[in-house]
Amino acid sequence: METQDLIKRIVDGDEVAFEKLFRIFYKPLCGYAFGFLKDSDAAEEIVQDVLVNIWQSRSTFHIETAIRAYLYRAVHNRCLNFIRHEKIKQQHQSYTVSINEHSYESAGSRLAVSELKQKIDDALEALPPGCRQVFRLSRMDGLSYKEIADLLEISVKTVENQMGKALKLMRIHLADFLVWFIFLSLINNFVFAWGYFPHEVF
Repeated sequence: METQDLIKRIVDGDEVAFEKLFRIFYKPLCGYAFGFLKDSDAAEEIVQDVLVNIWQSRSTFHIETAIRAYLYRAVHNRCLNFIRHEKIKQQHQSYTVSINEHSYESAGSRLAVSELKQKIDDALEALPPGCRQVFRLSRMDGLSYKEIADLLEISVKTVENQMGKALKLMRIHLADFLVWFIFLSLINNFVFAWGYFPHEVF
């Protein structure tokens, strides 16, 4: 039975067709996901979610491409999201450790850091949506340009252009605070601990 015929039967509520689709793609997709995550449990969970979602949304399920391409793309995107969230968790843990290590920081310094953080947030919100999305994925979530391009389905060159524009606008918005930023980051790496700029700043 052709896979596209399976999809038609699944849309009609055929459980046998869904079970067959599951058997065909489950192991290959798990292997594909494991190549990204190096975690068999996480890989299996992602693949199960993707496949089960087809059954749960069968009444409205519709794709323009072949089901194989759809499934691999869905698993690919789920893996990138998983990696991104894991990086955020690690950054949060690093931030917590940093706070504990620097509990002696003066109230004046905490106020300055808080003000700088607010200025950075304001500057981010002022960016055009495309620039802001690319900037957050790169500087806050730690994704590479290639990972961002795959996630957003754009070219690496477009990612580079959006980042260049974002960095230029951030320099303008934060011009008055760059000296403070450099001073504070050299002393205690507070802004880096937030995960705002895990690589170069501007």
